Amino acid sequence: MKNVTHTLASSLIIMSAAAAGSAQAADWTGYTYSSVSTTAAVQGMERITERVDSETDDLSITLHLGKTLQIASSDITQAVGDGFIDFSADLFFSGNVPIARILNLPMLIENDEEWDKAYAAMTPYLEEGFEEQGVTYLGAYRYPQQVIFTSFEIDSLDDLENHKIRVTSPEQGAFVEAFGGSPITLSGSEVPTALERGVIDGVLTASAGGAKNWHEFLDYNYRLPVNYAYSAVIANTDAYESLSEADQETLATIVSEETANITEAFLINEQAQKESQAEAGMTIIEPSDADIDKAQDALASFWEQWANDAGPEHEQALQDVLNALDK
Repeated sequence: MKNVTHTLASSLIIMSAAAAGSAQAADWTGYTYSSVSTTAAVQGMERITERVDSETDDLSITLHLGKTLQIASSDITQAVGDGFIDFSADLFFSGNVPIARILNLPMLIENDEEWDKAYAAMTPYLEEGFEEQGVTYLGAYRYPQQVIFTSFEIDSLDDLENHKIRVTSPEQGAFVEAFGGSPITLSGSEVPTALERGVIDGVLTASAGGAKNWHEFLDYNYRLPVNYAYSAVIANTDAYESLSEADQETLATIVSEETANITEAFLINEQAQKESQAEAGMTIIEPSDADIDKAQDALASFWEQWANDAGPEHEQALQDVLNALDK
């Protein structure tokens, strides 16, 4: 009888342990702002979910493309913080985490090496800013430099005067205004029609960021590195903290590796698209050092004023970035 009781107790313990392990398994809802499955960003997010499935103990993520859930792009941070979704790529987070826009300031960051230094200086501010939203910041991938595409001949900043340029942020708008142009904010889907109708004369974007067929509308590409755009990869803090420490570490490693791969894929695609556009007849113009210096000098006061208007924490963050860049 004692052996039977012992066997029954052992079985109950095993069953309880199995049930506890099952209860800890997490099936997250993932989301990305992009609705195009062939982009480097979406492909990278899919790799993350596949690796999470195979490399973690108790986590799986079901990824939904942009517009398949009732979430506006500008509301992704809030949706993650509220637990409506657990995990996401978020390109439009600056309204919720304004300090993150420092890395978007025009002419602040000139090249990839400077980006790495500036990003390292900003990471603690990004983590804190998202934490205040109930969100854990896991990392980011970066789009190539935003440059100038126009329907008019351009080989210097002076040529922007009296032209209407599509921008995606107030910071880009400040750049256009600094050289006598008129910034106009439009969604990507509105741009081709606006170009056809003469509503705009040019756009600020990256070759790999949507301008693949714009040689049909845009004859010139002035490669002045205006600014960068980047997407945060984030998780709901409660969901993240409910994971085992091992799964947290594995997820962080996967995100770190795959965001780097997304950034690299964008850079490769940028070069390929630039070459393709040139072959299709687009004139590619490299900026002079004098024009780059001119642009940086013109926008430096804007950086300071922007941070001053935003408050002391933004001023300190900007100063940390400037120190990292020796500017």
